[in-house]
Amino acid sequence: MKHSVHFFVASAVLGAMLLCADTLSACTNFLVGKQASVDGSVMITYAMDSYSQYGYLDFSPAADHPQGSMRAIVDGDTGKPLGEIPQVAHTYSVVGYTNEHQVAVTETTWGGREACWDTVGIDYVSLMQIALERSRTAREALDMMVALVAQYGYASEGESFSIADTTEVWLMEMTGKGGKEKGAVWVATRIPDDCISAHANQARTQQLPLKGSKYDKKKGYCISKDGTVLWSKDVISFARKNGFFAGEDADFSFAQVYNPYEFSGLYVCEARVWSFFRKFNADIERYFDYASGKTFFATNGKDAGEPMPLYIRPNHKVSAQELKECMRDQYEGTPLDITQGPVAGPWHSKLRYGGLTFQLDSVPYWYERPTATQQTGSSYVAQLRQGKEGILWFGVDDAATSLYVPIYCRVNAIPECYRLGNGDLYTYSPTAAWWTFNIVANWVYTKYDRMIVDLKRVRSVWEDKFNSQVAVVDAQVAQMDDAACRDFLTRYSVAQAEESHQAWKELQIYLFTKYLDGVERKEENGAFKRNQWGNPDGPNRHAYPETYLRHISSVVAHE
Repeated sequence: MKHSVHFFVASAVLGAMLLCADTLSACTNFLVGKQASVDGSVMITYAMDSYSQYGYLDFSPAADHPQGSMRAIVDGDTGKPLGEIPQVAHTYSVVGYTNEHQVAVTETTWGGREACWDTVGIDYVSLMQIALERSRTAREALDMMVALVAQYGYASEGESFSIADTTEVWLMEMTGKGGKEKGAVWVATRIPDDCISAHANQARTQQLPLKGSKYDKKKGYCISKDGTVLWSKDVISFARKNGFFAGEDADFSFAQVYNPYEFSGLYVCEARVWSFFRKFNADIERYFDYASGKTFFATNGKDAGEPMPLYIRPNHKVSAQELKECMRDQYEGTPLDITQGPVAGPWHSKLRYGGLTFQLDSVPYWYERPTATQQTGSSYVAQLRQGKEGILWFGVDDAATSLYVPIYCRVNAIPECYRLGNGDLYTYSPTAAWWTFNIVANWVYTKYDRMIVDLKRVRSVWEDKFNSQVAVVDAQVAQMDDAACRDFLTRYSVAQAEESHQAWKELQIYLFTKYLDGVERKEENGAFKRNQWGNPDGPNRHAYPETYLRHISSVVAHE
C-alpha cells in the first residue's frame, strides 16, 4: 500500500464507503493519564477539523442566573435553535472546552447507524458546553451528560467524548435512539492512570465487562465490578430490539454494533489512532493491516482484523510538547506518509484537492488522512495540572504549520486575535490569527519541504520560550490571591497570543519574500544577501528533485 492508494470493491460496499468518507473525516483526540505524563498532568487534545470551521477561541465567563432563567440550546454545528432548558443558579467560566476547575471535554464524530440519529434534544456541542458550565470534576461532567440526554434527548449522531480533570480521564461513546425512544445508549471507560488512549471518528469500545457488574438505580446506569466502565442499562437490549445485534451478551461490541466497520472508518480514522499509538509502543506496528483497512479490503469487508486496544501503556512518559508534535503527525516514516509519493508533488506537499476520495474509470481512489490536516479550524492540548494552573495550548489552522500558545484555564478574557466575530470564513481580518496562519500555511504548501524548515525554526523559538516560562508563571501566581492570579494569567495569555500573532505576520512577509516567483533568496548573517555595492544578490534557483525530474523527463523537450 503506497501513498495514494486505490482499491476496487463491490459496488454495494463502495457506495457505503463513499457515503462515509467525508462525514468521518473530522476531529482527533489523544488522551494521557496522569501517571503516563512527564509532570503528572492529565492531558487531552482536540482538533476541530472542518472546511466550514472558523478558528476562534470560545469564552463564556462565570455567571449567576436569576431563579427561573432558561438556557437556550442551539445546535453547535448548524446554529439551529433546538429549544431551552432551565438554567442553574451559577455557571463556571469556560475557555475552549475547558472550564475554570480544569474540567475538559472534547469529541470526535463517528456517525454510526443512521437509524440511531435524532434531531430532538440536546446536540453534542451544547452537551459538552453545559457539562463544563456546571461541573467541577470529570465524573460530574460525565453524569451531567448522561442525565441531560436521558431527560431531554440526544440530537446528534454517534460521538466519542474525552472527559478529563486533573486526576482522571474517561472515554465515553454515545449514540441516540433515532426518535424511537428518548435518550441515548452509551458506554464510558476510565483510562488507567498509566495509559494513553485515542479516538478519531470511529467508535472504539469493544466488549463490556459484564461479569460482576451491577445496575445503580440512583445513577441510572450500569457499573463494572471495578467501577472503571459504565454503560446505559439498555445498551445491549436496544441493539437487540432494533435488529443490530443477535449474539450472546458477552460477545456484544459497542463499536462493531453501533458503528460497524467500513473501509473509511479504518483507513481514514483508525489509522490516526495507530499512528499515535506506534510512537509509544512498538507492538502497535502489528495492527497496520487492521488500521489501514488492508484486511478489510482483502476480505471484501467481511473481516476488519483484530482491533487495536482501547488504551495502551506507553514506553515512556509523555510531555505536553510531545503531545503537540503528535497533533502535527502526517504519518511521517510510515507507508501512509502524506508528504511522500507522486500526489505530494516535487516539494512534498500534504495539500490535497477534492475531498478524501475520487473515482476514475469506476475505480475508487483514497487519499491519506493524517491528524494534521489543512481544514483544521483550531486545535489544542489541554494540560490539566493538579495543584497548579491548567493550560490550554491553543493553535489555529493546520497543526503542522501552527503554533500552540499557552492560554490559561482561568483567564477573564481572550485575545482579540482569537475572538469570535473577528473575521469569519468569508471575511478577512488582519487582526485575526486564523487568517494570518492560513496565509502562511497556504504559501508553505506550495514549496512545503523547503519552507516548512523555516517555519519550524521560528516556531521552535516561540514554543521553547513558552515551555520555559511555565515554571516562572507557576512561581509568580503561587504568591497571588485569586483575583490577582486571574488578572495576571489573562494578561500573560493575551500577550503571548498577540505577540506570536505579530511574529507570524512577520513570518508571512519573510517567506513570501524569500520564495517569491519560485526561487529562493540567498541569506547571510540573518538577512537577505546583497552584493558589495548593496544590491540584491542573485537568488538560488533550486531545480526539482531528481525523482521528479525523471518523472517529467518524458514530456520535457530534450536534445
